[in-house]
Amino acid sequence: MKLYYSPGACSLASHITLNEAGVKFSAEKVDIRAGKTESGAEFRQINPRGAVPALDLGNGEVLTEGVAIMQHVMDSAAPGSLPAVGTLARARLAEALNYVSTEIHKTYSPFFYGLEGEAKAKQMALLDARLQVVEDRLASREWIAGDQYTPADAYFFTVTNWSAFAGHDLAKFPRITALRAKIAARPAVQKALQAEGLAA
Repeated sequence: MKLYYSPGACSLASHITLNEAGVKFSAEKVDIRAGKTESGAEFRQINPRGAVPALDLGNGEVLTEGVAIMQHVMDSAAPGSLPAVGTLARARLAEALNYVSTEIHKTYSPFFYGLEGEAKAKQMALLDARLQVVEDRLASREWIAGDQYTPADAYFFTVTNWSAFAGHDLAKFPRITALRAKIAARPAVQKALQAEGLAA
């Protein structure tokens, strides 16, 4: 398998998850703006959407979208590591992954396009509201989706890393801050950060 990624982008969550699953894979950096992989390939020939992550499964199939990649990797390479399909715990995982994807990830995205003034203040307030939902839920659960670590935690860790770029203060969310520290300490996370040149 080969993961196509951009350092620090949402593909970091897939990189972490591949490490967690203990599978053998290679990783190739993509310059999204140039549309080229590190080896010079046209990235849109690999993923027509031009976005990371993309996972070449090695059998002629390329899987895209991080939420799909992370669940497929864990279900196929580490059976039983995720809650069973059909259980409430699995629905909670889907709930968490979708909330991070549609509410938190997408709330960070506008900061990468140079928001300023009132528009930036409004987006910061929206981000705070989205994160407060997670902060409140962490009062009764250890991880994002419940009582066990899942790819939702890797995804949440990845997107909340962007607070530094946005000038957003996560310190107002002590449970989130504690969760991020716990996720960051995982060997699979440290390995992915080092591989992408992001380790402190």
